[in-house]
Amino acid sequence: MNVVALAPTRAPIACDWQTLTRASLGAMMRRTRHTFAPPPKLSTTDWANRYRYLAAESAALPGKYSADLTPWIPGIHEALDDPKIWKVVCMKSAQIAWTDGVINNWLGRIIDLDPSPVIGLFAKTDAAREYNTEKFAPMVTATPRLAAKVDVRTSRKDGNRALFKKFAGGFLKLVGSNSPSNVKSTPAPRVFVEEPDDASLNVGQQGDSIKLLEERTKTYARRKVVFGGTPSIKGLSTIEKAYLTGDQRRFFVPCPECHESHVLDWDNVHWQDDPNVQHPIYGHARPETAVYACPHCGAAWDDTTKNRAVRHGRWIAGAECRGVASFHLNELYSPFPNSRLERLVERYLEAQAHLEQGDDADMIVFVNSARGLPYEYQSDAPELDDLKARAEDYPENTIPQDGLILTAGVDVQHDRLAIIIRAWGRDEESWLVYWGEIYGNTIDKSDPVWSGLEKVLFEPRKHASGATLTVSAVSIDSGDGTTSESVYQWVRTQNRKGRNVMAIKGDSNDYGQREIFSKPPVSMDTKGQRNTKAAQFGLRVYRVGTHKAKDLLAGRLKLTGGGAGRMHWYQDVRADYWTQLTGEVKAPHRSLRNKRIWQKKAGAAVEAWDGEVYALHAARAVKVHLLKAEQWTALERQLAQVSLFSAAELPDVAPANPPSAPTNPPTIRPRLPDNPGVRRQSVTRRISL
Repeated sequence: MNVVALAPTRAPIACDWQTLTRASLGAMMRRTRHTFAPPPKLSTTDWANRYRYLAAESAALPGKYSADLTPWIPGIHEALDDPKIWKVVCMKSAQIAWTDGVINNWLGRIIDLDPSPVIGLFAKTDAAREYNTEKFAPMVTATPRLAAKVDVRTSRKDGNRALFKKFAGGFLKLVGSNSPSNVKSTPAPRVFVEEPDDASLNVGQQGDSIKLLEERTKTYARRKVVFGGTPSIKGLSTIEKAYLTGDQRRFFVPCPECHESHVLDWDNVHWQDDPNVQHPIYGHARPETAVYACPHCGAAWDDTTKNRAVRHGRWIAGAECRGVASFHLNELYSPFPNSRLERLVERYLEAQAHLEQGDDADMIVFVNSARGLPYEYQSDAPELDDLKARAEDYPENTIPQDGLILTAGVDVQHDRLAIIIRAWGRDEESWLVYWGEIYGNTIDKSDPVWSGLEKVLFEPRKHASGATLTVSAVSIDSGDGTTSESVYQWVRTQNRKGRNVMAIKGDSNDYGQREIFSKPPVSMDTKGQRNTKAAQFGLRVYRVGTHKAKDLLAGRLKLTGGGAGRMHWYQDVRADYWTQLTGEVKAPHRSLRNKRIWQKKAGAAVEAWDGEVYALHAARAVKVHLLKAEQWTALERQLAQVSLFSAAELPDVAPANPPSAPTNPPTIRPRLPDNPGVRRQSVTRRISL
């Protein structure tokens, strides 16, 4: 009986244990699923609308984020989220919420849902610090989802520094384009560049900082590169070039009256003139009357109407998308107070007034920052077709009758040497004799590229008189610290052979103050300073006044015919000669408002242009520009005498490229007054002046 009595009491106990076990296992499984579940599939826009908060110290309207105020941003977010797109570019004006609305939202989602290493490139390290202090840290602090994952405090113990922030699964590294080690040191699948037009084009003589950064992403299958910034000068602008390589999306806005869509454009902004008003800057204009007029129906929009219409806009691409989504926005889309029509008109009228007085700095800023367009600076440089049409019928590596002295300029790249050889005559009239490149590892002092350079430069070339000439002076670039030792060793070797070869560095920061040629100061002499690389090789480095040289050459390119200062070139010159000759433009610089400086066009190669500068420097070094008429006559007489005895022995065809030396004709290397370089060894024949 006791056994029977006990049976029913055990059953409920067993049932309770099983129930509890199942409940515990279920709870554990739910916790496991929550822990290891993939992140929610939220778009960047959805994430921002759900989780993002704007900090009071960085936003005019702090609190919960909403994309309604800036309706163009979700379309950019979609491109950032699209795995088929590897690069996103926005050529923009100011006041369109790029950094806070696009970059910060993108970073926030990455940190929260899809962590990985991210690198942000800024023009200067100070700009990177400002972004961290004024934009990134306030976003993290104000957004609970991020504050729990990123410690914005600086703590070396925890691995957090002012420009390096760790989070689970990744980090954010902010770098300045002026530091090559920062740009090259860290790979990352996601990078962004703020204001590409301000970034360094030759960081530490190691190349374009943006290209170096892009190289850090190439090992990742799903990389993302993001550019955002205002353009600078047309043809020079990095962001403009990047925009044109993409699908060129523009934001079309429908008119509330006629419902036709168009891109907001400054040409559609109108205001009234009042003859009874005379403002010292605005004249008769009344900026407060400004309206935007629909180009289809003429309906006038005030700021409220415009902003309401923008909310119904949409992105439309102008070209095929091949992995690069590019966007253009101007300030007319902005709903913020400082972008009201009245204020834009005031800024335009101020810029126009200064432009009429000869100062275009404010107009450049207005076009760049308000219209989001590159400023089209009017240059008087000749067109490429005009230069090509002026090419003359003489063979490469031969010297026309009036060319009496040869000089060379050599530009040094890591993988090649670019060579210009020019013949000079009276009043610095000159003829291109050779333009070409020798490929090799220029960092390696023993690479055959250096012996090849000697062969190209110093083998005799046929003169129209029948004699042959050799190069009298060479200026070779030594500005790249990576290749400088190779250059110095080669220069020393050539000097010991009695050749006038100078190691040079371009001085691009003198803004026209430095002369084209000047002897190194005493402080740079090897006797006074032996702690430089050049001094260790027993050399002095010559500084080139590149601005004055380029100003002079640019003026000469416009001269036609023959005579003083004219430049000539042969018909069969390599095709890239003319494009490289015009690869730079002298234009205002955005960080130097009152100065016009020589700037390289975006993506342009300029080795031939630099070589011409260096060949001119070599000519000035041997004082070609100071030779008197009787000295030129003496040179001509000597060449004529040589031709009487050797004409019959000369080859009928010009030497091939690279030139080969004729065996019989005498070689002439003029002895020029006050040459800067070296002790000469004996030559076949000299001309005494």
